[in-house]
Amino acid sequence: AEFSYAMVAEPGQIAIILAGRYKGKRVIVLKEMSNNLLLVTGPFRLNGVPVRRVNRAYVILTRTKIDISGVDVAKFDDAYFKKDAKKAEKSEEAFFESHGKKLPKKAEKFLQDQKVLDAALLPKIKAVPMMKAYLKSSFSVTAIRPHQMRF
Repeated sequence: AEFSYAMVAEPGQIAIILAGRYKGKRVIVLKEMSNNLLLVTGPFRLNGVPVRRVNRAYVILTRTKIDISGVDVAKFDDAYFKKDAKKAEKSEEAFFESHGKKLPKKAEKFLQDQKVLDAALLPKIKAVPMMKAYLKSSFSVTAIRPHQMRF
């Protein structure tokens, strides 16, 4: 039998990351990708979550949405996130020589793409009242009864 999710992820929907480095962070779903992955971002300037792929099993989709029409996410596909095949030298000398060098071209490309994406998303976030503060805040279950929560 096919596994189905209760909610379909739509572009602009707010999700909460449940595990990993960014657990508890609220992110914006940019698009659904292959292999059950969602493309999400913080945006980085708001809460420090870069553009990344996250498995559907590790997010809670909320009912909150923002309009992200006009934001170009076509270049973010599986090939974009593919790691380079070459291995770096792991000697101690190579480590100290690499200190102070410029970032690799791929890292510079990631940074530039993140800045462009943030610049496109921030005006759309500011257009919705309280959305900026909502995305900056972390999610946690403390004094709330979990069984009464509605996403």
